Amino acid sequence: MNPESEPTDQTAERRRQARENAEYHHAAAARAAEAEARRTAPMVAAFAEAMRSAGVEPTRLRARPYSGGGRLRTDVVGWYVRRDLRAAVGTDGRWYVLVVAPSLRGRLTGVHVEPSDAPLQVGAGGRDGDSVDLAVLLQLRLDAGQDFPS
Repeated sequence: MNPESEPTDQTAERRRQARENAEYHHAAAARAAEAEARRTAPMVAAFAEAMRSAGVEPTRLRARPYSGGGRLRTDVVGWYVRRDLRAAVGTDGRWYVLVVAPSLRGRLTGVHVEPSDAPLQVGAGGRDGDSVDLAVLLQLRLDAGQDFPS
């Protein structure tokens, strides 16, 4: 065996192994996210139905830019679920994160916000006290009724 080719073979093997590890972890993370979405989607949809049944009027939602001040109009109608107005549930029963890229066009015409999968733990990884279980957050918001910032 050629001694010059041996290190290259080891390097190639390490790269192959690293790529396989990365693919495995990416697939595992995707499976976990899908499982979480299957658990949270019915909770969010039930919340929207409960808000309608309770007679709580939805409002046209506004988003905050990543940086800077102000709020931008969105094309979504629903109910804010966090007091900082960064997350909401639309009348369509979907979860919306209301933080968007700042833009002059958005300030003038409004922004389109795509629904996303709701997390089981809202605010996880944030400051102390920002994290709350989704079921608890939705129940607290439902209990607040119309007495909630908008």
